[in-house]
Amino acid sequence: MKLPGTARNDSEPATLNDLLARVSLGDEDAFEALYDDSAALVFGLIKRVVRDPDLSEEVLQEVFVEVWQHATRYDADRGSARSWICTVAHRRAVDKVRATVSSNKRDLAQGIKEFQETTDDVADVAVLRADVDRVLKALETLTEMQRDAIRLAYYGGYTHREVATLLQVPLGTVKTRIRDGMIILRDRLGVA
Repeated sequence: MKLPGTARNDSEPATLNDLLARVSLGDEDAFEALYDDSAALVFGLIKRVVRDPDLSEEVLQEVFVEVWQHATRYDADRGSARSWICTVAHRRAVDKVRATVSSNKRDLAQGIKEFQETTDDVADVAVLRADVDRVLKALETLTEMQRDAIRLAYYGGYTHREVATLLQVPLGTVKTRIRDGMIILRDRLGVA
């Protein structure tokens, strides 16, 4: 019986090249031996790039899944199995770092945007409330007739003609009340 990790005879251990060639044929025992022989090296490489032990373990798993799935892409004429596996590992580790950095930047940008929107909303509401209070106080200084005409025209959305009909006064009188009231409001509110 042939043991995993052995080559042609029992006394000669299989090289990573031999194991990878067998993995490309779907040999699970060869994959197990390949993992046992190279996982520590690959994990060390990944950890130097990624730095986070948990993410490094995740990348290690991804690397060996890729090795299992794409072992047929390995070409012994272009380099050793060790260098091919390390290249896969390095590429995966760099991709993980880039993805993590990109995700962190997106999260930070979104957090800043949401914070600014919230802050802006609160500030806008405060300014709006202050403006409303100022306008209401200024409206109280008008005569009742001016106040009614302005409220209907500006807050009610009625035309001058509709305000005249609602208040049962001539159109010219409504226009005068609105104009005079607006002059007083402008002065009280300090609008140029």
